Amino acid sequence: MPERRRIIRRTSWPADVGRIMEVFSAAKEIMRLSGNLCQWGEGYPSTDVIKADIERDGSFVIEDDGVIVGYFAFLPSPEPTYAFIDHGSWMDDHRPYHVIHRIASIPEAHGIFKSVMDFCRSKESNIRIDTHRDNRIMQHQIEKHGFAYCGIIYLANGDERLAYQRITDG
Repeated sequence: MPERRRIIRRTSWPADVGRIMEVFSAAKEIMRLSGNLCQWGEGYPSTDVIKADIERDGSFVIEDDGVIVGYFAFLPSPEPTYAFIDHGSWMDDHRPYHVIHRIASIPEAHGIFKSVMDFCRSKESNIRIDTHRDNRIMQHQIEKHGFAYCGIIYLANGDERLAYQRITDG
């Protein structure tokens, strides 16, 4: 069988939103099966959230052989929910950064996080990311890819998230 070509070749388009929502449904199922029962409740991420990512040119799809198998947002600072960090501090709170949000994939796609990291590191040296306390899969991937735990941030609705940062100079 020929090797599949995984590419992040473009920002997503409004026509992709339906497929992106299917990817989110699959990702939620993975979360629930791994014990992460609370993150991304009913209605989140919504089509409005994805459309807002698209409008900011920060919405990306991961494709295998032309089929969307993953999604993520990669957005420039500032991230309002990162203005205050509890029980810690950012590694650098002065330089601009990009934030990664809403990484999702279908169960059959492997290596998505690495693909996202390779792409993001090629664009930015100062990256922040956060995740739910129950999302052990994401915490493992974040730490495996060189992010340092920095503390707790709070979403607009008050929910807490574990916050990480990775800075590479050079």
